[in-house]
Amino acid sequence: MDPALLREREAFKKRAMATPTVEKKSKPDRPAPPPSSDDSKRKMRPPTAPKLDATTYKTMSGSSQYRFGVLAKIVKFMRTRHQDGDDHPLTIDEILDETNQLDIGQSVKNWLASEALHNNPKVEASPCGTKFSFKPVYKIKDGKTLMRLLKQHDLKGLGGILLDDVQESLPHCEKVLKNRAAEILFIIRPIDKKKILFYNDRTANFSVDEEFQKLWRSATVDAMDDAKIDEYLEKQGIRSMQDHGLKKPVPKRKKAANKKRQFKKPRDNEHLADVLEVYEDNTLTLKGVNPT
Repeated sequence: MDPALLREREAFKKRAMATPTVEKKSKPDRPAPPPSSDDSKRKMRPPTAPKLDATTYKTMSGSSQYRFGVLAKIVKFMRTRHQDGDDHPLTIDEILDETNQLDIGQSVKNWLASEALHNNPKVEASPCGTKFSFKPVYKIKDGKTLMRLLKQHDLKGLGGILLDDVQESLPHCEKVLKNRAAEILFIIRPIDKKKILFYNDRTANFSVDEEFQKLWRSATVDAMDDAKIDEYLEKQGIRSMQDHGLKKPVPKRKKAANKKRQFKKPRDNEHLADVLEVYEDNTLTLKGVNPT
């Protein structure tokens, strides 16, 4: 063996012998505590979560989400029923029967009959308050009432009517719109791509010269408001129309109170002054006539 390695081995032993070491004594194991009665019960009876049944979930009265789900189903049914032409009112029991929701709790039923259906903007209650029907945006039943409504909007300057509102209010809407297609104008609104219905007034149809059409289309006023347009027209020597808003009714003048009529004394007969004579007994006679 190499003597250098032996010398290093001896030196390592001397350093190891000089380093003090402390031995840890192992402590005796303590006896385990006896199991208590509570622990044994917990081990014997593990906690079990209550099972959720579909039938019990439907009858839970505290779930607001469940309540509004029942209400939404009723409103959807009433809308579809109105669009099919059935507009006679129904009681709460008849509505629940038609929507297959007879298994709801009594508290939810009372909430629907006394509060939810009365306060819903899409449901209209009868005068007695026990029957309900769908409340459309417009009271239109056929093509005649639809055209009357569009004419009124056109005459009053109220604009068009949303196709969604017409479909919701008018029973058999697609059939009516197909029959009245020649009397209605459909315009797509660029903001949300919704269709707007306007009355097609044929008396306003007239031909415009192409030069005027080009001038009209070349004028860009998208970035200008009404004030800037008025200012531009005034600079060009054109007076803009000012009374373009709704006219306020002029208050009527109150009639003056009836004045008391003053009694006027009768005038003397001045044209008979040369004919009448006055006597002492305050009698009047004509000249040349002997009183008898």
